[in-house]
Amino acid sequence: MKILVTVIILSFTGLCEAQFISNDGEYHFAAGAVISAGTYAIVYTSTKDKKKAFWYSLGASTLAGVAKEVIDSTEENKFDAGDMAATSLGGLTATVTLSLFVGKNKAKKRKQALLNY
Repeated sequence: MKILVTVIILSFTGLCEAQFISNDGEYHFAAGAVISAGTYAIVYTSTKDKKKAFWYSLGASTLAGVAKEVIDSTEENKFDAGDMAATSLGGLTATVTLSLFVGKNKAKKRKQALLNY
């Protein structure tokens, strides 16, 4: 228990940083998650197809990341694959999370209906 408390305290002090992620990468991750979640909700609501919603939302966040980096790339500001990857990873995280939890009520209702039959 003492080791767990020590690790938790050290992780919040900033003394132990295993990896540095810039705020820009965090913003890209969050933007990818928001774009992906919105796309997933719209596609799933209109089609009720989890696979289509998964791929469309992942594609939308990846496309947004690529488009943003292409638009921002100039002589001084080069294309940043890390930012594009952060946007895509945010989209992947939101898409996987939503696909795990969306549509569970239908399966429960079907199972309950079969048991009541």
